[in-house]
Amino acid sequence: LASIVLPMLEAWRGIRIRAAELGRQLVRDARQSQACRILMSIPGIGAITATAFTTAIERPDNFKKSRSVGAWIGLTTRRYQSGEVDYGGHISRRGDNHLRGLLYEAAAVILTRSSTDSTLRTWSLKLRERIGFKRAAVAVARKLAVIMHTMLKTGELFNPNAGATA
Repeated sequence: LASIVLPMLEAWRGIRIRAAELGRQLVRDARQSQACRILMSIPGIGAITATAFTTAIERPDNFKKSRSVGAWIGLTTRRYQSGEVDYGGHISRRGDNHLRGLLYEAAAVILTRSSTDSTLRTWSLKLRERIGFKRAAVAVARKLAVIMHTMLKTGELFNPNAGATA
């Protein structure tokens, strides 16, 4: 049994070492990128989320309005319209699954663990009281995508006192 398990453990150890090296390289590259540094000024946004967002968007000029980014990622409600029936359902889930998940995690951090007092956090906490955690997290994730796109377009850092309307 040892002749089978020991080589597998050694291979697993090599993979873990390589993954740790790649993680450190990702953080190093994100700190050198101006776009990633801008995005990492938002509470809850780290190197992985900032890198994923900048690579997914590529050029901020691809979108005329920042509001379009939320729909492109799949964080807007899906509409059902037929005759006189018109209601919004669950999110559309179009676009990049991984990026959508990272934005949801960042929104959950803002809703639960963020100590930075900002208008975005205040808005999100009020929304959580009204509609529940999961739906509020999706709304905050969409708003984060809009804010992040605007920040990439303007090149400005996150302003915690800016209005949370988007």
